[in-house]
Amino acid sequence: MGISFASGAMRRLGRRAAIAATLGLAALAGGQAQAAFPERPITLVVGFPPGGGGDLYGRLIATAMGKTLGQTVIVENRPGAGGNIAAGLVAKAAPDGYTILLAMSGNLAVSPALKPQSLPYKVPGDFAPIGLILEAPHGLFVATPSRFKTAREVIDAAKQKELTFASTGTGGAAHIGMETIKELGHLKLLHVPYKGSGPAITDMLGGQIDMFFATASPLVPQVQQGQLRVLALTGRQRSPILPEVPTFKELGIDMTMTQWYGLAAPAGTPPAVVKTLSEHLSRALADPAVQNTIRKDAAMERDLPMDQFKQYIVEDIANYRKAATPDLLKQIGQ
Repeated sequence: MGISFASGAMRRLGRRAAIAATLGLAALAGGQAQAAFPERPITLVVGFPPGGGGDLYGRLIATAMGKTLGQTVIVENRPGAGGNIAAGLVAKAAPDGYTILLAMSGNLAVSPALKPQSLPYKVPGDFAPIGLILEAPHGLFVATPSRFKTAREVIDAAKQKELTFASTGTGGAAHIGMETIKELGHLKLLHVPYKGSGPAITDMLGGQIDMFFATASPLVPQVQQGQLRVLALTGRQRSPILPEVPTFKELGIDMTMTQWYGLAAPAGTPPAVVKTLSEHLSRALADPAVQNTIRKDAAMERDLPMDQFKQYIVEDIANYRKAATPDLLKQIGQ
């Protein structure tokens, strides 16, 4: 009896030891799996069609990060609703680091500031910010033959008589930016929305509108080729690519908001995974080839990782809320 009891006890102890060993190995394997991130390709969801400005930046960063991560970063285009469709998809994606968003002013600042009730996600609550990529100034453009040769001439004229300006859509970052300039400068300006920069520029060249306010980077080549002139830029300092162009701040209108792009993961993504992605984004932004591509069109890379990027987003939302005058909210149907 004693021998049988002892044998049974030994068997039970052996089973417990085996279970403990198995759990220990499983925990070790789990730790190794986490340390091995990424083990498969990562999807970067971009809220623009292929070939657009944001898409080009997304592909630039995807390629650069893929080289150092050791896994392909696949760009998946989900255009629509100013980038909000893409943001909504990523907000609901599995929080494992394998689906991330090309975040931007429109979907993570403008829309949350002005029409949060219409969004299928919350900012910053539904996202884990990875890092800022770049800032691109907005610019005030005129046709080359325009009677306005300087931004000061536009400002002086718009204080006396109503002028028209185009943007690529009501409620977009550029539209709100120019409405902010209008408010701060006490200018008389009428907004004319278009569905794209092509039709807006065509009408401006034809004399139907006075000026076009838009993110500068996609239009820099046309400025350099003499097809357009840019009179002023937003931002805190002049662009090294367009050193002769003043900022609105220099002109006495303190509007420094820019178009920005960054990366964000779904909320709940493990901090170690977010940190890995952020570190590889920083490495990409330190690459001279990446910097040259960003800077050639008047944008500037800006490495703000994780919590710093989250604070940046929160502050930008606050800036757009300040810009939301009753007239602007009426224009965008809020």
